[in-house]
Amino acid sequence: MEGGSNSERQNKSVRKKSEKVGSVLEPKIEPFVPRKGYDPLELRSWAKRTGFVSTFSGETDRSALSGRRDLNNGSSNVGRFDLEKGILEKNESISPKFDIDPILGRTRKTGPEIEPVLGGGNERDRNGGLGFRDGGVVRGESEIPRNVAPGVVSETKNESRGDGISGNENGGDTVNMEQKNPDPDREDSGDGGWHRSPKLTCGLKDNPGYVPVVFYGLQHYLSLAGSLIFIPVIVVPSMGGTDKDTATVISTMLLISGIATILHAYFGTRLPLVQGSSFVYWAPALAIMNSREFRNLTEHRFRYIMRELQGAIIVGSIFQCTMGFTGLMSLFLRFINPVVVAPTVAAVGLAFFSYGFPQAGACVEISLPEILLVLVFTLYLRGISIFGNRVFRIYAVPLSVVIIWAYAFFLTAGGAYNYKGCSSDIPSSNILVDACIKHAYTMKHCRTDVSSAMKTSAWVRIPYPLQWGIPIFKLRTSVVMIFVSLVASVDSVGTYHTTSMRINAKAPTAGIVSRGIGLEGFCSVLAGLWGSGTGSTTLTENVHTIDVTKVASRKVVEVGAVFMILFSFIGKIGAILASIPQALAAAVLCFMWALVVALGLSTLQYTQTASFRNITIVGVSLFLGLSIPAYVQQYPPDSTLILPSYLIPYSAASDGPVHTGSKQLDFAVNALMSMSMVVTLLIAFVLDNTVPGSRQERGVYIWSNAEDLSTDPSSLSDYNLPSKVSRFLRWAKCLGIR
Repeated sequence: MEGGSNSERQNKSVRKKSEKVGSVLEPKIEPFVPRKGYDPLELRSWAKRTGFVSTFSGETDRSALSGRRDLNNGSSNVGRFDLEKGILEKNESISPKFDIDPILGRTRKTGPEIEPVLGGGNERDRNGGLGFRDGGVVRGESEIPRNVAPGVVSETKNESRGDGISGNENGGDTVNMEQKNPDPDREDSGDGGWHRSPKLTCGLKDNPGYVPVVFYGLQHYLSLAGSLIFIPVIVVPSMGGTDKDTATVISTMLLISGIATILHAYFGTRLPLVQGSSFVYWAPALAIMNSREFRNLTEHRFRYIMRELQGAIIVGSIFQCTMGFTGLMSLFLRFINPVVVAPTVAAVGLAFFSYGFPQAGACVEISLPEILLVLVFTLYLRGISIFGNRVFRIYAVPLSVVIIWAYAFFLTAGGAYNYKGCSSDIPSSNILVDACIKHAYTMKHCRTDVSSAMKTSAWVRIPYPLQWGIPIFKLRTSVVMIFVSLVASVDSVGTYHTTSMRINAKAPTAGIVSRGIGLEGFCSVLAGLWGSGTGSTTLTENVHTIDVTKVASRKVVEVGAVFMILFSFIGKIGAILASIPQALAAAVLCFMWALVVALGLSTLQYTQTASFRNITIVGVSLFLGLSIPAYVQQYPPDSTLILPSYLIPYSAASDGPVHTGSKQLDFAVNALMSMSMVVTLLIAFVLDNTVPGSRQERGVYIWSNAEDLSTDPSSLSDYNLPSKVSRFLRWAKCLGIR
């Protein structure tokens, strides 16, 4: 009995040993299911508990990015290396650790449990994207940078852009294995975070306090002064408006900008973006005001043009609003990529090259110093810090305007523009004297005392709807404005994406983007009713402002918007701005248009810019986007003496080459073909969506999806509407409301 029992015990011990060896050879790995509120180190403990051993060795940097890809539906959700917090860690390497080989009993050097696959081969998915390997299986695709399809990944140590990602010579973005900070303009704090980028002074949800929030709010809007106030200074006089009309339009723009910004901050994408008058709507305004029927009008010309412009803006904005709130924009987003956005936004700025300096050149002694001074501030003095703020970068436009405006005042007071027998009362007293006619144009653009806005404007005036009369609705202008609203939507899509990266927030979903576009359309309807002369859309220059000021607080933008509304009620503020010399305003716009071009082309960093496919599409769309309108604009009006030379190209809507027998259709087609932004968008859209190319080559925008909420419900909390609004609109799932 004892012998039998001993043999049984021996057999049991042998079986246990064999089971133990078998468990080592073929470990049973349980799935890792994240729980709400789990520790970010739980993945490491799970790996140790299940016997998981990485197949890679060596070192990697914590600043490498991680990503997940759902291989079934092709959606990609990208986060930082830390799987829980998604933060970009400071520069530190993970020291190699040594594990005991369970089979041979020897020590071996192993790296982190999850490392990026830097090579090709089996680790790349069907789109050629970078994957992560977990036990020999590709776990996901690393989008470099996040929110965009992957670029080229290199082990080369390039100079960092300040956020741990640097661009290689092929135009793709590379994982930087050693974080550097060569740019003194970038100040990285060490706290990092998903909701607070290390380089931000004030994050999205931060409240800096009563005094700082006022300072930051005014700072934000002062840095955007060129886009907010200088459009009516140039456009209203061209429409035949008086100085009082110019002051009224400026006050109206400030009011609409404030209202639209607050609405967007609460009910739109909720990104810290300023809404305002857009250059996109300037081209159709020029086409309408220079149409044949308005050329010979002398009485109430401004009101007639403004009313027709209002009707066109309302129709185009209703179309944009419908696309956004019905969810159609979500479908349209599938075809909008950086290769489409970059040339389209660049064409918005390039469209006015024939208008900018010809206006500024009317008074070169003012315009040239303004252009040089703003370039010196933004480029040569950008690193100078005063009281912790880079004043010359943040306030480049307002500072240069104040300095050159004072310089122009001294020129005027010193008699530089005094001509014998000519009065500064422009143009009524000069058209009667032949000797003064040739000086009237110079005096109007250069003198600082020709504006009567300060005398005629009231101290308190509240802009109200339909203040110019009932809008005029015409088919020809409505068709034009519908296409222009598409251009504005494409512009905003690129701005949403870039801003989410700048503030280190997770990419919005397609529904959230649709919600933002729909609200922009609604605010443009308000702009049409009030009569601001342009639609309301997201200012592209806002991305540059956030990057320079490092302030991305939603509260700051809202407080600044409140000040804009208050300023709009003070008529004298609009009058002061309306008295800026036109040559000075045109010089500022030359810089602003150049900045829009640069911001548009910078979107190509999210693609493989060295790709022949992308180079060809961008080059062809930009060239034809300028050349085709030039062909249409070569048909001059019957009498070129009716219009100034710089406005003749914008008369093509009435005099272009298209003649179908329908005046309404002829006007619409000629007007659209004469606008660089529309032609560029159509060509880039068709080529990018028909020419074969991988997702990483095209730099496809990656928007978050509903699956992110199941794994991390708080990942998109930055975009959530107020609770009461969410409960009321819970049925609108297509707008990202939950």
